[in-house]
Amino acid sequence: MPRIFDVIMGRTKPAQANLDALFGLAGAQVTLQASESLVPGSEAGVCYKPAAGKPFSEAAAEAEALLDLPEEDGTKPAVRQVSDKYGYHWVLPGASDFQVLVNRVHMINSTLQDNGYGPQLLCSVFGFHPEGAAQSSSSLYLVYLYKRGTFYPFAPAGGERRDVETELRLTEVLRDDLNIESDKERWMALWGLPVS
Repeated sequence: MPRIFDVIMGRTKPAQANLDALFGLAGAQVTLQASESLVPGSEAGVCYKPAAGKPFSEAAAEAEALLDLPEEDGTKPAVRQVSDKYGYHWVLPGASDFQVLVNRVHMINSTLQDNGYGPQLLCSVFGFHPEGAAQSSSSLYLVYLYKRGTFYPFAPAGGERRDVETELRLTEVLRDDLNIESDKERWMALWGLPVS
């Protein structure tokens, strides 16, 4: 009975995100390359709303320090950070291997979540571009919604327009690889993404 009372009083906990869903991107990468000739970029983005206070700064610094660890071949990975006009902060790790990139994004999310800052996380974004095209020209993004544990495709079409037809088609293409967000109202248009 206390659970029903909590629901009525609005004291329910949000569902815990399933960060392991990020590992489904390995299958999505193969599917996108085989069916759409799209390959991943070498950078991804984790977007969060910074919280005030020293504990949050320490948790964010811990995540960023983990990103400084060298890759298996000894090279130091690239990491950029930017803040957007909406007050969100982006950590943009880079890696030459897509699975390493996914692991790094998982690590950032996990570190913030484990320190109690899961509610600050908004999304993680992975860019894809046509095979043979410059990596700076991503034509498709897979967006992971932290609070929902789901993905959706975002296909900007120049200016502030989206290629909705491509987004809908790709939901069917990726359905076996990723947990696709069924509520299309949650498919945010992320204009001006810093992810290359």
